[in-house]
Amino acid sequence: MSETRQFIPVRIAVLTVSNTRTLEDDTSGQTLSDRIAAAGHLLSARKIVKDDVRAIRRVIRDWAGRSDIDAIITTGGTGLTGHDVTIEAARGLFEKEIEGFGTLFHMISFPKIGTSTIQSRATAGVFKGKYVFCLPGSPGACRDGWDSILRPQLDYTHKPCNFVEIMPRLDEHMRRRKT
Repeated sequence: MSETRQFIPVRIAVLTVSNTRTLEDDTSGQTLSDRIAAAGHLLSARKIVKDDVRAIRRVIRDWAGRSDIDAIITTGGTGLTGHDVTIEAARGLFEKEIEGFGTLFHMISFPKIGTSTIQSRATAGVFKGKYVFCLPGSPGACRDGWDSILRPQLDYTHKPCNFVEIMPRLDEHMRRRKT
């Protein structure tokens, strides 16, 4: 951590992908929301959407167009069953994929759940200058992803580098096309 940098709150939206959850019993979305607030960030939006590629993309597109959202975290739909379509929905939007996110997530998960981590397709990318992080739907996976990856990387004081310091440049390609 850098003592010369001041913390910058990030505006984060949480999207739970589930055919069965409601806001009242969405423990994974609540886990993320609580951790976002505890870290000093702002929860800009929270929603639950069904396991449907079009519905997921609609929310991500909408949120990516909002000036009060810097990052989107999804929870759920990263598994291998037929209804797990979050990854297909998100990857179809990514301009750049953050390939190391899934690798690091598996490294963190392996000591806790062993080879079962292979059933997760956690991933991340950039869409319209916004980060999109896709985490599995369990509270434990959300804790691991937030505590071990996202909390430090979304902290401007984290050294040697972090996601916050490059946020202003994530949409350079879009600005370049306009000129």
